[in-house]
Amino acid sequence: MEAKRSKKAREKEFRSAGMGAAAIEALEVGEIEGDAMEGDAMEVAAERRISGSVLEDIGEMEVPTPCYILDEAAFERNLDILDSVQDRTGCKILLALKGFAAWSLFPQIRRHLSGVAASSLHEARLGFEEFGGEVHVTAPAYREEEFVELLGYSDHIVFNSFSQWRRFRPKVEEGKNDGEEVCCGIRVNPEHREVKVPIYDPCSPNSRLGTTYRNFKDAVVDGGADGDDPLAGISGLHFHNLCELGADSLKRTLAVFEEKFGEYLDGMEWVNFGGGHHITRPGYEIDLLCETINDFAERRSLEVYLEPGEAVALNAGVLVASVLDVVDNGMKIAILDTSAAAHMPDVLEMPYRPEVQGAALTGELPHDYRLGGMTCLAGDVMGDYSFSRPLEVGDRIVFLDMAHYTMVKNNAFNGMRLPTIAIRDPFGETRIVRKFGYEDYKNRLS
Repeated sequence: MEAKRSKKAREKEFRSAGMGAAAIEALEVGEIEGDAMEGDAMEVAAERRISGSVLEDIGEMEVPTPCYILDEAAFERNLDILDSVQDRTGCKILLALKGFAAWSLFPQIRRHLSGVAASSLHEARLGFEEFGGEVHVTAPAYREEEFVELLGYSDHIVFNSFSQWRRFRPKVEEGKNDGEEVCCGIRVNPEHREVKVPIYDPCSPNSRLGTTYRNFKDAVVDGGADGDDPLAGISGLHFHNLCELGADSLKRTLAVFEEKFGEYLDGMEWVNFGGGHHITRPGYEIDLLCETINDFAERRSLEVYLEPGEAVALNAGVLVASVLDVVDNGMKIAILDTSAAAHMPDVLEMPYRPEVQGAALTGELPHDYRLGGMTCLAGDVMGDYSFSRPLEVGDRIVFLDMAHYTMVKNNAFNGMRLPTIAIRDPFGETRIVRKFGYEDYKNRLS
């Protein structure tokens, strides 16, 4: 390897080794010399990028707890997979901010993805100001007093119903007259169910999400009878009915979508396949996904968007907590300085049992414990686990796969302090990017 290389060549080498955006940007301003990743450091970074896992010593790190640690190398692995789908299909993949919105990593993510998918004014503004690229907005309804500002941040706005479209269409047209070109779409409900957990199923009976075929057709027919084409100004359709599902679920959904709404696609320019695509999980059928997208795009000649949130951050971060006390009430219970209710609400909402580094199911290792949070909620429990040795006050507990649907859903119940947020680079160095305190709690209230 040459002692001196061009910046472009060094950046390519850094990228292939899994270096994140912050380090690359440091390179670009000359803060890292060309030989910064020589030898062992380059090998370590490359190994971490391939494994996509947080290093085993993370529980011993000197970070305040509770603390989310986001792993740049694991994010890079996920982004490379998503990038490959874009390259093979020509589709555009957006980061769904509802799943992950830690903007300190946006410089890394925007090197790969085309933009963000937002569900509110604040998410749209965050995407516009911190991410760049395209900003797509989809919500069940929009507020009159926010809509003009929302238009200023958005490239695409999807309406949940024709009544919303009729209400805000004049403002969209006014914006176009002022030079704001925004693509508008309708969210449709294919009424095809793939999600097993009812709370996450947008196609459950009596769902408020999306326009059904009957309502869509009625709106088009009635509008046409009045001489006003309700599809005038609509350039795309959006559907979303998946949650942590595979390409086979998308293929089945797409067939139903085309059967019901295919007659309306000829005048469209784009289709958004929504989120819930578990593209970066082991075993996901990426070939089937690409075949499905390519087949649709070739037949319909439409631009295709996907907007996963979890797939971007899957297995790319942990939540480190500390044991505060151990009590015995029929079984040993470890009280932690974190909370399922406040810091990982999907544990109770879905519900599910999060994986813990070094732990197993009860009975598999010598020492069984229930892990519980420190709020007053009786059910603030993460689950039952076994460990190879007894837990003691001060021990670190590392909950895996905690980057998505955690920080975006945190709350301050019982005045719980929000976890610190830290980022670990491919060298294993960790930097704290945000600490929270009393003022963050107080300022949420009045």
